[in-house]
Amino acid sequence: MDPKNSRFSTQISHLALDIGGTLIKLVYFSPNGDNCEDGSIVVGNGCSVVQGRLCFAKFETRKIDDCLDFIRFNILQHSGVQHTNGTARDKLSVKATGGGAFKFADLFKEKLGIVFDKEDEMHSLVCGVNFLLKTVPREAFTYLDGQKEFVQIDHNDLYPYLLVNIGSGVSMIKVDGDGKYERISGTSLGGGTFLGLGKLLTKCKSFDELLELSHQGNNRVIDMLVGDIYGGTDYSKIGLSSTAIASSFGKAISDGKELEDYQPEDVARSLLRMISNNIGQIAYLNALRFGLKRIFFGGFFIRGLEYTMDTISVAVHFWSRGEAKAMFLRHEGFLGALGAFTSYKDQSHSTELKPHHHTVERAVLKCSDDDSFRHIPVTANVNDGEAIECSINLV
Repeated sequence: MDPKNSRFSTQISHLALDIGGTLIKLVYFSPNGDNCEDGSIVVGNGCSVVQGRLCFAKFETRKIDDCLDFIRFNILQHSGVQHTNGTARDKLSVKATGGGAFKFADLFKEKLGIVFDKEDEMHSLVCGVNFLLKTVPREAFTYLDGQKEFVQIDHNDLYPYLLVNIGSGVSMIKVDGDGKYERISGTSLGGGTFLGLGKLLTKCKSFDELLELSHQGNNRVIDMLVGDIYGGTDYSKIGLSSTAIASSFGKAISDGKELEDYQPEDVARSLLRMISNNIGQIAYLNALRFGLKRIFFGGFFIRGLEYTMDTISVAVHFWSRGEAKAMFLRHEGFLGALGAFTSYKDQSHSTELKPHHHTVERAVLKCSDDDSFRHIPVTANVNDGEAIECSINLV
């Protein structure tokens, strides 16, 4: 992404960041729909309306300078807080969450004049999910055997549920209500594991490159299946089909091959299947532990990738004997940033914030029937009577 992209040419406000170990996620309001890079939800109000979008963007944390340039050229210069020479005129308070909100606080203050108003990471995740499930129609869906089905969420029967957030690592959070949640488990085998091992084994340079490579692979070349052990037959006595994976990467034990003898796309596929299966199994076992029937998966590891969703769904279906279903979210990767975004309060009394920082209280969305992640029409208000047309509807 070109940080000086000319499409980003109007005033932007309500910037919120979720800075993780692998990715930086941004959510911001733009009065002009053309300002959105990675998707948006259109928001409006029945009264006097300010058209705009809640927009999404992401950057690799290791390329944090790209994120700084994006904010400098596309947000600060259009929000009235920068001199023409690029130096900050005033300190700007911005909502931020994730470990990087602490790690990079001094860097953002020094380079951009931005002071982080830090929001708790778990709290932001839960707020982001609750916001989406309560306000965005057709946000949650299941995906199994190539079939995508949207789930109608009853707001009066939403809780409790299990949130499985797959970032660099994985957190599993039992949500019992607004502001009522507990991290009950997790695993260190997450998106960071996939990218880290993938880079070592395939020489891929980025998450997207590794995912694209996995599309072309065949995990059965490397994974040891039940059929490989039982001469091509099922182990029906305990319910294992011949195609079930008995050991991820297990064939590498006896193949007599070196790494360079395997196709990198097969390695990537096996790695993706291993991590997805593991997460799905652990998620269900934790749901079973607390008697939870709803399991929502989020985080940029999924990326809407059909194979990943299907693998997680199959794992949940297998271990639950069909009693539980994995559910996914269209805005899966921006949960923490959305939660931080919705935490803006009325700060008109503060001299450090610009007048366009309106309060975000609640959202009443009317999304289109389009399944697209990118453009979701919504209706909403702001507490001062103006409305927002954004990447997510907020009132």
